[in-house]
Amino acid sequence: MKDEHHLETLSIQLGQLLKKQGKTVSCAESCTGGWVAKVLTDIAGSSDYFHRGFVTYSNEAKHQMIGVTEDALQKFGAVSEQVVSEMALGALKEANADFAISVSGIAGPGGGSDDKPVGTVWFGFAQKEPTGVLNMTTKYCVFQGDRHSVRLQSTSYALETLLQIISKKSS
Repeated sequence: MKDEHHLETLSIQLGQLLKKQGKTVSCAESCTGGWVAKVLTDIAGSSDYFHRGFVTYSNEAKHQMIGVTEDALQKFGAVSEQVVSEMALGALKEANADFAISVSGIAGPGGGSDDKPVGTVWFGFAQKEPTGVLNMTTKYCVFQGDRHSVRLQSTSYALETLLQIISKKSS
């Protein structure tokens, strides 16, 4: 089981890689409630690469703070590929960062459905290329466990995935 020490290790690795490349990251979080931003900024010197975090727990916040369209929220729901894509792009734009992570899910214990059970989490990873092109990667997971466990696994997965994306770009 992944724990807070694992999150610290991931944050250090991600920070070192971002700093080495002179790149920055921002995040837009819903179900993790700012946990991704917290673990990134737990590392001394993170102001060199962490720009801004948006905790957009409500649909209204997603729309007002980072420009998620009301149409996407109504048509697909907050926990969807479309919405995490818009969240990541909005965070990237609003923070003027090189990379953005977005997370939206159902941590539980309630709120799940047959289509989206408790533990369902969508992730968006946006990256800005020097040419101005935007790349988007989305991922979907269903985590097991209680609310704390789902949020911990989501935070870990977000950091691990961005680390993999950046590592592939630099190799």
